Amino acid sequence: MHTVLMDVDTGIDDALALVYLLSRPEVRIQAITCTAGNVGARQVALNNLSLLELCGRPGIEVAVGAEVPLEIPLVTTEETHGPQGIGYAELPAPAQAISARHAVDVWVDEARAHPGELTGLITGPLTNFALALRREPELPRLLKGLVIMGGCFNYQGNTTPTAEWNVSVDPHAAKEVFEAYRGLPEDRLPLVCALETTELIELRPEHLKRLAEAAGAPPELVLPEQPAGRRSRSPNPLVACLSDAIRFYLEFHRQYDQGYVAHMHDAFAACAAIGRTPVRARLATVDVETSSALLMGTTVADYRGLWGLPPNARIVASNDPDQCFDELITSVGALARRIGQR
Repeated sequence: MHTVLMDVDTGIDDALALVYLLSRPEVRIQAITCTAGNVGARQVALNNLSLLELCGRPGIEVAVGAEVPLEIPLVTTEETHGPQGIGYAELPAPAQAISARHAVDVWVDEARAHPGELTGLITGPLTNFALALRREPELPRLLKGLVIMGGCFNYQGNTTPTAEWNVSVDPHAAKEVFEAYRGLPEDRLPLVCALETTELIELRPEHLKRLAEAAGAPPELVLPEQPAGRRSRSPNPLVACLSDAIRFYLEFHRQYDQGYVAHMHDAFAACAAIGRTPVRARLATVDVETSSALLMGTTVADYRGLWGLPPNARIVASNDPDQCFDELITSVGALARRIGQR
């Protein structure tokens, strides 16, 4: 059994990551904490609650945390993920209320209550976790493990020429998190899923077609020649939701000359967090630039010990995109099939 505490800024690829974890019978989601990033923190929470109800899993705690970064103004990215953060998808307002607990309390209380049991999965800015570390510096030792989607190393950024989105939203938080892990044993260091491997997880129209087939639903054709904003007609509510969300993401990537593809960064991180996709990682000492206007949010990895500092991260160096998509489609498709049979 894998027990996961998620911190997200949902987000189209965060949504697929959440749905994937809900589809896995051996995964228990302890709680979901929300930070501002792709959209505001409250909208993130509403997205998560609605997705939980769509997937038949109400009752999982969803808590709001930081609504702004530690030191710089918040920048959101509705142009990438849509005005509500889930593309063209429209979900009913959730029946479940947002938790009265703050996200920082969730991280600290749950880690103390379940030492060595929780795997943290952070697919948004690191603000909540940095604040939780200030409250409880022993978090890296209390958690079973931590997986971070963020950063890029010797690789072009997707927000600035050198910075990845999640880190660029709150570089000061990312810097604090990596500093907190310096000097810990290798098995305690965070697994970092950075752009050089997450951008290999390119979802294409054929993947959505395969997902519908796995769900036992009619063929789902999301094609580049179709008009922008076309809505799914699938009778399967989960297939329709994911199709409408991902179409927006496909169109965004095409607009920025990346092709009719969608990078599923966070879904890959979710697969890696529970060991369902193979990865090879390299030890490194990571730091984050927070002073230079030109390089703000740049993540730098010292693989050779040139700084004379101990490692504080395991950076994913290689992965298997085809296997990852087989895993996602099979598992999410089976959940969609169950939902369609209700």
